[in-house]
Amino acid sequence: MDTSKIRELLGSDADDLLNHKAKVNKEMLHLPSPDFLDRVWAYSDRNPQTLRSLAAIHNNGRLAGTGYVSILPVDQGIEHSGGASFAPNPIYFDPENIVKLAIEGGCNAVASTFGVLGSVARKYAHKIPFIVKINHNNFITYPSKYDQILFAQVEESWNLGAVAVGATIYFGSEEADRQIQEISEAFARAHELGMATILWCYLRNNAFKADKDYHTSADLTGQANHLGVTIEADIIKQKLPTNNGGYKAIKFGKTHDKVYTDLSSDHPIDLCRYQVLNNYAGRAGLINSGGESKGAGDLAEAVRTAVINKRAGGMGLISGRKAFQRPMNEGAALLQAIQDVYLNKDITIA
Repeated sequence: MDTSKIRELLGSDADDLLNHKAKVNKEMLHLPSPDFLDRVWAYSDRNPQTLRSLAAIHNNGRLAGTGYVSILPVDQGIEHSGGASFAPNPIYFDPENIVKLAIEGGCNAVASTFGVLGSVARKYAHKIPFIVKINHNNFITYPSKYDQILFAQVEESWNLGAVAVGATIYFGSEEADRQIQEISEAFARAHELGMATILWCYLRNNAFKADKDYHTSADLTGQANHLGVTIEADIIKQKLPTNNGGYKAIKFGKTHDKVYTDLSSDHPIDLCRYQVLNNYAGRAGLINSGGESKGAGDLAEAVRTAVINKRAGGMGLISGRKAFQRPMNEGAALLQAIQDVYLNKDITIA
């Protein structure tokens, strides 16, 4: 996809998104690049096996060797329900088609449940990097409750050939303390075994909804990211920020006026850059989520998110429902359109 097509998909926002100069100087950040692992992670406490696992992710798919990643995540069969997730395209009840989509789509890796990846491990674990999502929300409870609990073990994820484990923490929830402790222990064990770690740093608290929904506020999601890298997540998955000022609106915790005047603005690239800044200034890559599928506008929305993430200094996108809730060839094309943004040299860091 060339720049003119990307501009067309961005529509009236094209000039604003492609020409914006960020408030936080890019020189402050550790930006994705072909030598990212050697330049950033080689001096950390990650052991050589973990570095090799990170390299497996970075050096696979259409974005291999760029420093950027495109990951297909399919854990919604548990998080939402199999019916809600796969009824639009029932072929994805079969785990093999999930892996096939990631390969056809040129992804760096596929992230899914222990059962999904375990069912096809011998056929595909050596063909595309596996990321096992080890905890989930058990959504079949009534009344509904929201708590991430362990569904899988790190050692068994290693046994099936996974190069990384992923997990979710609901920061701000009543259960957050236990989740932080559980996942900290799991990530430590994963690193001992030489696996990489990816953390879904989501917010969940009814009080985070005031005059607007602050679950996607830059200051609160930024702090969630900062907690995630503290337990040594190598890559952070976060929702794209849509607003700011959650601390002030909810009137809790601690913040600083300069967060809103010097370190961010209302512009989506500045909001996302504040997330990157909280990832130890980009030492841990930020991948933003693609969000739910809404139909005809999915391609434009996915490209827009990719442009914001890339120009903010992020490491890529993790997009699931937009890809697997449509025919496989269309889903693969959407994933490749996202990757085209990261391959396009005209789209630079803001």
